[in-house]
Formats: sequence, C-alpha cells, structure tokens
Amino acid sequence: MLTCIIRYEIEPYQRDDFAQYARNWGRAIPECGADLVGYFAPVEGTTTTAYGIYNIADLAAYQDYRATLSAHPLGRQNYEFAAARRFIRREDRAFYRNESRG
Repeated sequence: MLTCIIRYEIEPYQRDDFAQYARNWGRAIPECGADLVGYFAPVEGTTTTAYGIYNIADLAAYQDYRATLSAHPLGRQNYEFAAARRFIRREDRAFYRNESRG
C-alpha cells in the first residue's frame, strides 16, 4: 500500500474555491479506486499550504486510477474548475510507504 500526499500552494483569498475542489474530490476519488484519507485546508499559521492524502495499492494501480479519474465526469469538471479559477499556484505529489506496518 502506498500513500500519496499532494502538497498544494493555494491562493490565500480563494480558500473557498479550494474547499469546493476538496469536496468534489471527496466524492470522485473513492469512486475511482483510491482510499481517500482527506483534503486539508489551512486554518491557523500558513494561509497558502493545503494537502490531499489518499492510499492506493501500488504505482500500477495509481496509473489506472488517474486514467479513471480523468474520465470521471466530476473529475473532469474539477480539473476544469481549478484551471478556470486558478486557485492552485503549485501542486507537488509524492508517494510514501508506511514502513512501520511491516
């Protein structure tokens, strides 16, 4: 099992847009085959860093998941929403394995 952690740099005055984006992924991601941990928006401290976290079986499953998400109606809509509203400045994605679970 891999955990994908997406670090977003967002526009601080468009947090409501990010919240809508997160809610949309909250519905689409599980439907497309990943185990969503959640999307986390800033409350205190930084106003520009947010995270999306989900689990996926392996990198092959991730490739299938991404294709499914891109074809999913809400997935496509959410990608278009983010591009139109431009509330995401930067997005970094990394995969981690929980070594403590053996």
